[in-house]
Amino acid sequence: MALRVPQAGGPQLFKEGYKNLQGLEEVILRNIQATKEMSEITRTSFGPYGRNKMVVNHLDKLFVTNDAATIIRELEVVHPAAKLLVMASQQQEAEAGDGTNYVIILASELLQRAEPLLRMGLHPSEIARGYELAMDAALEQLDTLAVDEVKGWSERSELLKAVTTAVASKQYGQEHVLAPLVAEAVEASMPRDATRFSVDNVRVVKIMGGGLAQSRVVHGMVLPQAPETVCHNAQFARVAVFSCPVDMGQTETKGTVLLHNANEMLDYTKGEEAQMEQAVRELHDANVKVVVCGSGVGDLAIHYLNRFDMIVVRCPSKFELRRLCRVVGANPLARFGVPTPEEMGYCDEVRTDEIGGDRVTIMRQWSASELAASPQSAERPAFADRIQRSPLVTVVLRGATVNALDDAERAVDDGVNVIKSLTKDARLVPGACATEMELSRRVQERAEQTPGINQHAMKAFGQALQIFARTLGDNVGVDSTALVAKLIAAHHASASDGLVGPSIGIDVECENEPRVLDAKEAGILDPLSVKQWAIRYATQAALTVLQVDQIVMAKTAGGPKLPKQQGNWDDQD
Repeated sequence: MALRVPQAGGPQLFKEGYKNLQGLEEVILRNIQATKEMSEITRTSFGPYGRNKMVVNHLDKLFVTNDAATIIRELEVVHPAAKLLVMASQQQEAEAGDGTNYVIILASELLQRAEPLLRMGLHPSEIARGYELAMDAALEQLDTLAVDEVKGWSERSELLKAVTTAVASKQYGQEHVLAPLVAEAVEASMPRDATRFSVDNVRVVKIMGGGLAQSRVVHGMVLPQAPETVCHNAQFARVAVFSCPVDMGQTETKGTVLLHNANEMLDYTKGEEAQMEQAVRELHDANVKVVVCGSGVGDLAIHYLNRFDMIVVRCPSKFELRRLCRVVGANPLARFGVPTPEEMGYCDEVRTDEIGGDRVTIMRQWSASELAASPQSAERPAFADRIQRSPLVTVVLRGATVNALDDAERAVDDGVNVIKSLTKDARLVPGACATEMELSRRVQERAEQTPGINQHAMKAFGQALQIFARTLGDNVGVDSTALVAKLIAAHHASASDGLVGPSIGIDVECENEPRVLDAKEAGILDPLSVKQWAIRYATQAALTVLQVDQIVMAKTAGGPKLPKQQGNWDDQD
């Protein structure tokens, strides 16, 4: 038996408090364990039967959702390896708008499949090389699996092909309500050049009460409050937009006014009143009928605006104010005064509606067919056609609770983002895990044809793609092992009859035993570009974690933390 000779301590490289971890056990396997725990959080929320998570963030705000993007955004992840997966999923959200859970699950599974290879003695660089070859093969085969594409952006049936699956993964059972709303909103706001479609042109307003079936699409801008003035309706109106309060300016210095008698006190506010009346009169003389402000409206300003039969609407959100400026073609002014003709906006119709028990203000431009049918179109000014306006559409959602409305809003956002990704690449692939199982089969076949040690990592990559079918089976509540066996048999079968072929996926409506279906015939289709980016980002994140062999962490800055006080100082023990 060899005698272990203790080594003398070497020179100290770092300050006191630094942590230096290195080696297979301390770094790579711990990182793999951290990513596994990260994926266990979001994995049960995958698919139409995904479970909800109840997350309370650092501001004590409650989130009840199965949307992985919201969950990881509100969780404060501190482990560096898990943070890499979070950043990859956030980049997927920015690029494709969907598939964040896909990235985390696949990246974590790739790292878990690499663990036995590392214990067998393979070097991380060899595994990384095999994963890169497998990713290239998967992306190459993915292009051949496209079964359909969106052929027309003005046809609602074409839009529903892609939107229904994306909405069903978040709001299963309500996709027949939400998907037509998303398709109608996208159809109304789609420009002639589909590649210039902006997701900002579809906004969501949530109004408590009623049910989801009472939701509807409104062409124009919906502000969730009534006007501040008595006048509530106007047509063919010029609009002035102010980002400042509609009130008299306050001085920065404090002053003292000495009043000698009652007449001086009566005359004290007359100058302010005259100045406000003059400002409102100038707006009225400039034919401004609607005033929109980003801050508060003073009582004196409301009095004179009512006298001149003008509408004033508050829009406290600066993002909504920018959208409103795009709708009416106005420039927001930082001072209260008369805008120039170039700074004014124009709106065909401003009206107040009652939705449920809430009053909302709708600002919209008429379409060409509405103008042709209206007898009042002759009153429309000639310059209105020259204003560059944005085709903004609002989806008004109804629901019983705030959390239900928030979840429905995320489903609508996912549907709109899917359409945005399809404007770049309109191809669709079978959903219900059919594409992943077919890619798994083809990547493993390619691995068997690959000489050398890279084939082990390529086989692990192919087996990792089966995690989605297992996860979906677990969330549905059936035996995932029997389900994956059925899918493998269906994708390897050579017969031409029966449920076999590359488009065979999971039937989530099965009750007791696992069941498969033809995803193409069932209309379960996913955008090809979403899966393309997700496979790329997940593989790159896994390779980044895999190639880390040392972690050096500095001491946290700051002094010692104060002890937490157990109670008030006067509480009895």
